[in-house]
Amino acid sequence: MFDLSSVDLLDAFTRELRLCKVRSGEHVVVLSEPGSRGDYVAAAFGAAKACGAHVISATVPGGSPAPMPSTHTGAGPGLVSVLNDSTAQDLLKSADLVVDLTREGFIHAPVQQEILRAGTRIIFVCDAPDVLIRNLPAEGDKAEVQEGVDLLKRSSVMRVTSDAGTNLTVQLAGAKPEFQCGFADDPGRWDHWPSTMVLCWPEISDGQLVLAEGDILLPFKEYVRDPVTLQIVGGHIEKVSGGAEAEMLSMFFEDAQDQWARSLSHMGWGLMRTADWFATAMYGKDDLMGMDARAFAGNFLWSTGPHPVLGRESYAHLDIAMRGCTVSVDGTEVVTDGQLTDR
Repeated sequence: MFDLSSVDLLDAFTRELRLCKVRSGEHVVVLSEPGSRGDYVAAAFGAAKACGAHVISATVPGGSPAPMPSTHTGAGPGLVSVLNDSTAQDLLKSADLVVDLTREGFIHAPVQQEILRAGTRIIFVCDAPDVLIRNLPAEGDKAEVQEGVDLLKRSSVMRVTSDAGTNLTVQLAGAKPEFQCGFADDPGRWDHWPSTMVLCWPEISDGQLVLAEGDILLPFKEYVRDPVTLQIVGGHIEKVSGGAEAEMLSMFFEDAQDQWARSLSHMGWGLMRTADWFATAMYGKDDLMGMDARAFAGNFLWSTGPHPVLGRESYAHLDIAMRGCTVSVDGTEVVTDGQLTDR
């Protein structure tokens, strides 16, 4: 019997690669590991052909050095088989576009920066099929997130508050504002399908973050049931208090044995209007990375662990998506009570 599972995905992958500006004669590498979805490999391969590109499907051995379960977390450094193999790295550096279908990607690995400096574009894909199709980006998404980046670049302070008790002041000097728009169309660009968000990498933030019921803890892929209060001093979590989720976070920080586990990393807000807050509840934990949670419109997303601006390498990476926050940048509200502000 024929396996036709990739047919329904071919159109979506073709549209995605066209957003990534794949042109006739370019070279596309579809990178996978044995645990990658075969229908994604086939769809990406067919999409590259449909765009007129030269395409190579490269499957490398699985296995991550990260000391934590690999369940689509986005926290690890990628595959040992690429990290330790200069031939594999040279293949990726020689491509115009890499479609990264590995389970963890190389988001926090220095080797990815080397590949990008060679001019390679990388699009990372790992969520469930209907998540990809429902959240297929539009060309105009890039201009919208760029507006948020420009605002952060010319501003000095971001404030985050909520009725639950969050009150955080973030210093933006040197915070290197960035964005994700769901496609990689510029040389040396990495992006993540799906994703639409504005983020930055501040060093100093002070105050408190209060996680309310329904906020989402990633990579645990769990919803908060009891409020959690985190006291922030100088960009570091000094105290965690609350119910069961507070205990889980405290244990994670301790068990990580990582000096940066309690240090804040990137933070920003989501603009993906097609994303569903409840999507995390609809799938098994191994089926998705959780980009609905990370990028749903009006969220406040903050993280811990790695910080490329400060040169911090860490596997202790949490992403926490909060609802109901007000985010203001030098007094301009970009999110009001969890809703995007039409500026």
